[in-house]
Amino acid sequence: MAKLRELYEKDVVTKLRESGRYKNPMQVPRVRKIVVNMCVTTAVDRDLLKAVAEDLARITGQKPVITKARKSISNFKLRAGMAIGAKVTLRGRRMFEFLERLVSAALPRIRDFRGVPRAFDGRGSLTLGVREQTIFPEIDPDRVKRVQGMDITIVTTARTNDEARELLQLLGMPFASAP
Repeated sequence: MAKLRELYEKDVVTKLRESGRYKNPMQVPRVRKIVVNMCVTTAVDRDLLKAVAEDLARITGQKPVITKARKSISNFKLRAGMAIGAKVTLRGRRMFEFLERLVSAALPRIRDFRGVPRAFDGRGSLTLGVREQTIFPEIDPDRVKRVQGMDITIVTTARTNDEARELLQLLGMPFASAP
């Protein structure tokens, strides 16, 4: 079992219950899923899309789904149905393992890292953008064809942003200090 899952089950649930807001252990917020998305800017390059999918599989430990364009946009030379990216939805054990690697290994490797911005959506989900896939230890920087960014969305069962922030802080997420 992942260390972060044990931390959640033993420490985080008890700390959140002691706050007095939750009478039942099932009311305590938890992380529901993590979605990792990588989009390719040049949709015509199939080799780049294949490399992005391989990198995403290496980072998450799960085979990604190729995403396709819904609309045609002539300015971007994009047609409906063209493959433009890859995404992975993580749940359960793989989700906790990815979150643990993100917090303990990947985020500290970002140059001039000052904490995760508080980019919540109002319903308890956090989305953060990463500019390089090379911050993950699974990726060899010498073998990367092109540096690619990604979006990471952490979906929780929390009802408010404050509940989600408290949950993620107890799980070790390094948030930026308030301005």
